[in-house]
Amino acid sequence: MAIKSYLRDLSMLPAPSGYENTVGRYILDHLQGLGCEAHVDTVGNIISHFPSSDPNGKKIMIFAHMDSLGLVVKYISSDGFIHLERLGGVPEKVLPALEVLVRTEDGRWIDGIIGNKSHHITDASEKYKVIPYGELYVDIGASSDAEVRALGIEVGCPIVYRPRWNELQNGRCYGTALDNRGGCAVLLDLAEKFSSSASEHDIHIVWSVQEEYNLRGAMQAAAAIRPDMAIALDVVITGDTPDTEGKLEPRLGEGPVLGMYNFHGRGTLNGLIPHPLLVDLAKKAASDNGIPLQRFVSTGLLTDAAYVQLVGTGVPSVDLGFPCRYTHTAVETCSVADLEKLSLLVEKLIRSASCSEDFCRRY
Repeated sequence: MAIKSYLRDLSMLPAPSGYENTVGRYILDHLQGLGCEAHVDTVGNIISHFPSSDPNGKKIMIFAHMDSLGLVVKYISSDGFIHLERLGGVPEKVLPALEVLVRTEDGRWIDGIIGNKSHHITDASEKYKVIPYGELYVDIGASSDAEVRALGIEVGCPIVYRPRWNELQNGRCYGTALDNRGGCAVLLDLAEKFSSSASEHDIHIVWSVQEEYNLRGAMQAAAAIRPDMAIALDVVITGDTPDTEGKLEPRLGEGPVLGMYNFHGRGTLNGLIPHPLLVDLAKKAASDNGIPLQRFVSTGLLTDAAYVQLVGTGVPSVDLGFPCRYTHTAVETCSVADLEKLSLLVEKLIRSASCSEDFCRRY
């Protein structure tokens, strides 16, 4: 199945942090169709194992997160409006007048919109103000809190951007959760490849949970797997739009991206400087196979690799990503060709890695 088909399907599934059920079911169904062994761990990570063809092969973990950011029901007012808390890094300026879905306690999704004061009565002092999310509310058409609760919506229920996916020119597309359904689609493509042709290495492909909620799931998967090396797949912010030109290098359509440095810098003081051997392996795999490879450095961004690297006595880790515009909005945009080349890069990197490789740092 083509990566674009996976991406389209996955982007239309609502699955915020902690409620990854829809995406998880889709992935498990497709792994079963491929004849791949897979299990779900205690926290909800999906782990598929592809045994090595060589007893000396390395244990390699490749991972991408299933969840998206979202919102949470914080308070239901007596007149039937739903007030919000953020789940992950939701940008407040994109929220007014946005279409959303609210999940009921029994797993149904209810349509709603985030209210926005009518322009005709908006004072001039308000027209250029970003409204804090605490002042926003979801309107599902209800007239009372009892009516909202009768639908099965209670405090704590998650809310997501209404799923969408569409194609643009030049093989580009946009959707609500390309971060990180793009990575999930690549993992499914890799599962197809390694199920039909085994690697010398012991491959563990992980679709992780709760990345947008403080990077939870992948670390727990790594604690169980204890990999010799780890490859994280996630979005990379582009520098190819009028408002980002000259600030970042990655561009849509110019291939996968090698993360050279990231650091959150706020609250979560963590990040990743990739293991130098994995950097060399990625560069060589790209060069040997004619795959363009971009580079990325950023402060204010993290991936699951930031915590996977800390598991046990330490896991050599690297971030490989795909360029994405408008991240954390309802219209994240990427190039399908970049995803296809990312899948090829990861496959070639793994197949070219030596079983005798020593990942210890040397001086």
